[in-house]
Amino acid sequence: MFDLTDEELPEPFASADAASRSGQLVYLRGTRLRLIFAVLSAVLAVVSFKVGRGWDVAALLVAFAFVATLLVEIWMLAGKPERKWYDGRALAESTKTLAWRYAVAADPFTLSRTVEESSRHFIREVEKLIDDVPSDSIVVPAPVRITERMREVRDSPLPVRRDAYLRGRIENQQTWYSRKAVYNTKMADRWRITLIVTEGLGVVVAVLKAGGLVSIDLPGIVAAALGAGSAWFAARQHESLGRAYTFAANDLSTIYARLQGIVTEADWAREVANAEEAISREHTMWRASRGGI
Repeated sequence: MFDLTDEELPEPFASADAASRSGQLVYLRGTRLRLIFAVLSAVLAVVSFKVGRGWDVAALLVAFAFVATLLVEIWMLAGKPERKWYDGRALAESTKTLAWRYAVAADPFTLSRTVEESSRHFIREVEKLIDDVPSDSIVVPAPVRITERMREVRDSPLPVRRDAYLRGRIENQQTWYSRKAVYNTKMADRWRITLIVTEGLGVVVAVLKAGGLVSIDLPGIVAAALGAGSAWFAARQHESLGRAYTFAANDLSTIYARLQGIVTEADWAREVANAEEAISREHTMWRASRGGI
């Protein structure tokens, strides 16, 4: 029994995966800070606190909030975390696809080719992927090598390779997509309800303001909170991700059933290539939705 884990994939996967995770974390933190400062500015703008006959402290705090927002924007512009997130994910997923194709002898690394031919082809393909990535986005510190576990899986009989692929690739991906589909669908529902409640609150405070029952600009604060919530909801894309991950999980269920019954090398090489195309297609759709293409 062989398992090909992420730790046993070629070095470009680890480097790209780490860069992508780091970029995602920084991007989401930066986006969250910008929105928090925007709402804080709206809250401070409706109050006034003067020291003696001099400066209005609340107004100064509004200015500081805008400066903080500007600094976060410059920080994100200089670091380009969003690009690192997308480029890293693209390189990581493409490298993983090639590694699995090689390890289980799928197209274009079939057993009809010699080990040397397949190995050279694999290294060339990964090097092309690295060349396509901006040098200031991801750094791959080690040469491209075929790992020992990849060779062990490739040298195994078809039933062993089939079990390894079904367990380590298809089941693993299906579990991940299913879990993410449930999470994103729940979060989309929660955010929809939160935004609807906020909109209702906006109606109430606007009526109170019109009737002279409140003197401060509560509608402006609610509007700022609603705008920030909508922007965060758009940034996370829970709704579209929930649908995409559900489709991918269901698609992998069909692929799993089809792969189980394969007994010839030719059929195996073709069907695994089709399975990897399906997985890559979902990632391509994700990048397109993020503006990554």
